[in-house]
Amino acid sequence: MSDGSVLFQYARQAGRGCKGGLQALVLAAALVAVDANADTVACDGPDAVVLHPAAQPASDARAYWLDAGTLRWPGKPLGGHYRLLASAHAGLRIQPGGVATGIDRSLPLLPAGALPADVASRFRFTGPGVELQLAAEAASALPQLLQGQLLLVQEDADGRVLDATHVQHPGALDVLYAEADGDRAPLGAVPGGGATWFRLWAPTATSVSVCLYRDGASAASERFELARDARTGTWLDAVPRDLRGGYYTYLVEVFVPGVGIVRNRVTDPYSVSLTTDSARSYIADLQDPALKPPGWDTASRPAAAASNTDMAIYELHVRDFSIGDASVPRAHRGKYLAFTDTASNGMRHLRALAEAGITDLHLLPVFDIATIPEAGCATPAIPDAAPDSDAQQSVAMEVAARDCFNWGYDPYHYTAPEGSYATDPADGAVRIREFRAMVQALHAAGLRVGMDVVYNHTSAAGQAARSVLDRIVPGYYQRLDAEGRVATSTCCANTATEHRMMARLMRDSVATWAREYRIDSFRFDLMGHQPRAAMRDVQRAADAAAGRRIPLIGEGWNFGEVADGARFPQAAQGMLNGSGIATFSDRARDALRGGGCCDSGADLVARQGLLNGLAYAPNARARDKASRAELRHAADLARAGLAGTLRDYPMQLADGRVAPLSALDYKGMEAGYASQPGEVVNYVENHDNPTLWDVNALKLPSSTPAAERARVQLLGAAFVAFSQGVAYFHAGMDVLRSKSLDRNSFDSGDWFNRLDWTYADNGFGAGLPPAQDNGKDWDLLRPVLRNADAKPSAADIAWMRDAFRDLLRIRASTPLFRLRSADEVRKRLAFRNTGPGQDPTVVVGHLDGHGMQAGFDEVLYLLNVAPDTRVLDLPAEAGKRYVLHPVQAAATAADPRPRQARYEAATGRFEIPGRSVVVFVVDTGEGTR
Repeated sequence: MSDGSVLFQYARQAGRGCKGGLQALVLAAALVAVDANADTVACDGPDAVVLHPAAQPASDARAYWLDAGTLRWPGKPLGGHYRLLASAHAGLRIQPGGVATGIDRSLPLLPAGALPADVASRFRFTGPGVELQLAAEAASALPQLLQGQLLLVQEDADGRVLDATHVQHPGALDVLYAEADGDRAPLGAVPGGGATWFRLWAPTATSVSVCLYRDGASAASERFELARDARTGTWLDAVPRDLRGGYYTYLVEVFVPGVGIVRNRVTDPYSVSLTTDSARSYIADLQDPALKPPGWDTASRPAAAASNTDMAIYELHVRDFSIGDASVPRAHRGKYLAFTDTASNGMRHLRALAEAGITDLHLLPVFDIATIPEAGCATPAIPDAAPDSDAQQSVAMEVAARDCFNWGYDPYHYTAPEGSYATDPADGAVRIREFRAMVQALHAAGLRVGMDVVYNHTSAAGQAARSVLDRIVPGYYQRLDAEGRVATSTCCANTATEHRMMARLMRDSVATWAREYRIDSFRFDLMGHQPRAAMRDVQRAADAAAGRRIPLIGEGWNFGEVADGARFPQAAQGMLNGSGIATFSDRARDALRGGGCCDSGADLVARQGLLNGLAYAPNARARDKASRAELRHAADLARAGLAGTLRDYPMQLADGRVAPLSALDYKGMEAGYASQPGEVVNYVENHDNPTLWDVNALKLPSSTPAAERARVQLLGAAFVAFSQGVAYFHAGMDVLRSKSLDRNSFDSGDWFNRLDWTYADNGFGAGLPPAQDNGKDWDLLRPVLRNADAKPSAADIAWMRDAFRDLLRIRASTPLFRLRSADEVRKRLAFRNTGPGQDPTVVVGHLDGHGMQAGFDEVLYLLNVAPDTRVLDLPAEAGKRYVLHPVQAAATAADPRPRQARYEAATGRFEIPGRSVVVFVVDTGEGTR
């Protein structure tokens, strides 16, 4: 029986009793019998071979396909002469002022009619220009034409070329192959039933074949041609045997503007695992028992969060967690398996956090990362040098590109575990199994597991070595600018999740992580670069895959080529109301820390915040520069954070007005933007930018003792813990983590990113931070790093560790800190000490627990950021049976200072010690005196 007959029989069997059976039968019948002896030389040759060089070296694409027959050339007049020229072998040559040559086909263009409203809206960002239509006969040939070189030319009356450009084709591809978006057949390699299917969406390719390998190093054993499904643009075929455990790549022959017809050897964008350094994709059935750690199928996991507001998240990097932990077996340090070493210092720390109130551990990127060597990475020997020396960073940065560390925001393959965190990156099975073991261990510790995902960009594009998507469908997966260049506003090669198949890739990837790895939530890097509609689709897919609600949170920053809805309604701050998807809020963050995310020079010190002395304890550079009005405004922004950044929450503002938070200014924007508390993530520190300890090292008066600095750190954590919404903490914040003033430690190595679970050292004074992002400020940073008062003792670190856990216990003690709706927040939260007569150094919130099972009838929290005791008269709180919160009243409380607080029931007068977090409660049923 021929291979083709085997495939036909396989499709009949696979299709029995299922809706897709007829489709599988038809596709299999159409497949050409594969030749297992096809030439495998190309499988082991160069990654890219130019088969037909482009006669036209220009690669600009200034025109757009609006659909499968209409195009627009912005800036061009309607009355010109235009043609669409085609060449199957990249032979078009255009000389301005000359006549086009190398033409296989010339397609006349007609003026286009009125555009449908949805098309006009989608492409409004291009600006106006001539709109042209293919004749019906030519439009029917467009799928074939898009497989070759197409140039849109403007000519004069004599046929001389005035201008020429490629045409951006996603608008056409999304219409022509819309069914690919909803196709239930999984993309990638799928073994099972005695066969292995391969499916790759590559509608503009002229040929696709699969190279098979026995392992990650040996030469190719076979090469099979795939067949093109004209309906979906997917190339597919089945090999009539189960290939699980083997490896593969694709050979894709495709036109690349400015290059020509190229044969690219690429890995699969739907890879579920790979070999070392992502050289080859791994064939796996993720339900295979061999890919599961012992007990995986029956292991329990924490219940899903009933509401986003019940989440208290600890953000952690896999390598940071254990690379310096001597209590972890050496082979596990920096690896997934470190989380399975339950007796280690690090795991004891995580369990203690879970017992206190942390509910979720969010992992920095753990998908396949392009910038961490998976074998043979370098480990620098850091010298013992002065706290302000440049020697440490010099050695660390000398090998930064080759060391074992990176944050990981450089996605290579979105749905495969990173190999550098596996004990054997060469074996595609190991990273799958060990990743699952990590999740299983964290679930056993009582922690849900979230992961940081980065679908807004790729690490490379075009014909670059680590480019995957753009070497399969050039110009589709990446977002292009008006010249046809890949947009890079995200820092790297932006992706275009507004395009159907990039949105599907994101959706399928998240669903796989949720279903196959039991990931409980996702944090989306630069989520504001993605369409709101695409994110809502992701939410539905993730929930369905997991069989439970999967919280989605992300960075909703509004910037770049998509800003203000230029290309689509974004998943950005203020644009997700009602979605249940949460964005990080910078409102209270900046007010508390001072300044902004990207300060440099004198502003690093001069721009103080509510926590570190704005107007009330000026440092040497800030003296006489900040006003009490600025301080009152900062206090209002801190209150906005405590109120969940709700746009409709009413509050008396510093100027005396009672107004919604949307009327409060934040750098020219509305401070309040969210509709529900579950749609906001509150934080004062995360992996980006200097840690809070380092910010305060810069901004607090230099003579502030380390013990008092620890108190400022605790106050920052308290503002997060007591804010309505999601509470988000950076790993190590609870042990005074410092990165030695590094503002951007993404590639700064283990030295500047280390965590010490023995609580002996916080990392401050580890040398000047790397020159790349900090060198211009070294003269300013040197005296700060030399300041002995900015270096905490082990006792200071232990105090913060324990006091932080007490904060978590207070947050967990009552749902009043975790209200689930805006109505409940408006009903139950009220601020005292507001308006023009306030003392802005003491932020006071009152929570009303009557009518709900809150544990307390009332909660009153007072956050005094001033270094000295403050006295407040709050007549509304007179006559109540306030006592200190049980956690703070206990003899075991880490911080004795709250017990010095005084409350006079007769008058409502409170005395609050300096730099303290004080929580009073009225026990249920106690009422007033």
